Amino acid sequence: MQAELVFNIFNTLILPPWLLMVVAPRWWITQKLVNSYIVPLALAVAYVVIIFSNLQGIASADFGSLKGIQALFVAAGGAPFFAAAAWFHYLAFDLLVGTWILNDSQKTGITHWLIIPCLFFTFMLGPTGFLLYHLIKWAYTQVVAKNE
Repeated sequence: MQAELVFNIFNTLILPPWLLMVVAPRWWITQKLVNSYIVPLALAVAYVVIIFSNLQGIASADFGSLKGIQALFVAAGGAPFFAAAAWFHYLAFDLLVGTWILNDSQKTGITHWLIIPCLFFTFMLGPTGFLLYHLIKWAYTQVVAKNE
């Protein structure tokens, strides 16, 4: 299978859970989908298959330097699949963080409209959305605590 096809399949697979978390966060299908972790697990399987299919490129990798990581991506013949694997890594963990944000915000009682930007930035810029959520949660709990 070509790296581009694998990339396109998993890059598309990630969209429904994100969309549902934004537009229908409490819907039972959304809850079932995001809390089953089926999409991050599918990404994990793809990641593991890619990595273990290209062990020769990883065996000599230097994970202790930026140059070593760059060399991994330009390894002969493995670059497209390594790039896809790296992207799947981001997609899986960003979705897990988005799921955590959604669940935590519902437990905390934060209005969903405040969470939508957090989900967007987590989807697009990972740690930015995570940080934004914590700032909103801190501000929200300060306001709620002072009003009680």
